[in-house]
Amino acid sequence: MRLRTRLMLLYSVPFFVVGSLLVTVPLLGARQSAPVGSGPDPHPMPEITAFPVGAWVLALAGLVLVSAGLGWAVSGRFLRPLRMMTETAQDISANNLHRRLGVPGRRRDELAELAATLDQLFARLEASFTSQRHFVTNASHELRTPLTAEKTLLQVALADPEASVESLREACRQVLALSDAQERLIAALFTLANGQQGVERPTDLDLAAIAGSVLAGRSAGGLTVKTALAASPVRGDPHLVESLIANLVENALVHNVPGGWVEVVTEPFDPSLVSPGVYAVSKRSAGGRLDGRIVVRNTGPVVPPDEVERLFEPFQRMRGTRLHGEGHGLGLAIVQAIADVHGARVDAWTRPEGGLDITVTFPADAFPPG
Repeated sequence: MRLRTRLMLLYSVPFFVVGSLLVTVPLLGARQSAPVGSGPDPHPMPEITAFPVGAWVLALAGLVLVSAGLGWAVSGRFLRPLRMMTETAQDISANNLHRRLGVPGRRRDELAELAATLDQLFARLEASFTSQRHFVTNASHELRTPLTAEKTLLQVALADPEASVESLREACRQVLALSDAQERLIAALFTLANGQQGVERPTDLDLAAIAGSVLAGRSAGGLTVKTALAASPVRGDPHLVESLIANLVENALVHNVPGGWVEVVTEPFDPSLVSPGVYAVSKRSAGGRLDGRIVVRNTGPVVPPDEVERLFEPFQRMRGTRLHGEGHGLGLAIVQAIADVHGARVDAWTRPEGGLDITVTFPADAFPPG
């Protein structure tokens, strides 16, 4: 049974019951006429007339029609906004996610709340689809650029009839370098995809041990690396947490200045150490006591404060640094994705003299043991 039919019955039945009483009671009273006889009897017997069944049936039939019509009209008016919302929702697709349901008038009822909730859902879907389109576009561009360069190098080498062995070797070396860049990009995309899938089997980890292992496998490239690795137990996916720390360290090493430094700190969380002016990139609440955290600070170019949040999006670099060899703009996006699936909080703020100060804090209760 359709909702409008059920609402019609709900509205019409009470109206019919009340109307039946209003019709039946007067008809019952009409059965009594004037008293019989004219004597002095103080208690004359009233004359009982026949009950007007025909009139009563006609009245009830009319009430049925009126009640049904009234219930149908009221239910239709009540469901009109819902019908409009349904039609709009059916028309919304991936190509017109900008449309919103809305409710005509100034309704402040449950339907208005439902429409507002669905509009918020469509807004999130639109943002997700837009982000996905940008991601695919940027990924295509990043992959196409080295392929075009490789093709050009090979065409130039083959078009030179007097090419020497050494020039051909140089062309091959350049093609290999571009292939390595493609391989790193694909690996970064794979890591980003894995980081967004969630944590299936969390285990006990120590941020200090993982950070030490990551630093041992990295070349400082003439930079000074300072560490203060105190035991900092957390729970999570060991491979994802290692990738998070590796990308933090790599970002600090690559985006630096000659003679600069990188500092890596792991420590148990202490609320008194939180700076009041921290710019919180992650809006997710940790939802409990925060246990362990890692801090990566580095010298580097001056980063405008309004650029920080954008740098944690895929394929985003500082403006003016989109040069070959400076990365693909995925490192901090990977950090954000892995932090999100661990319920961790990412805080980042700029250093006035240049560089970034990034803190990732892992909640102790994100993955309870057992």
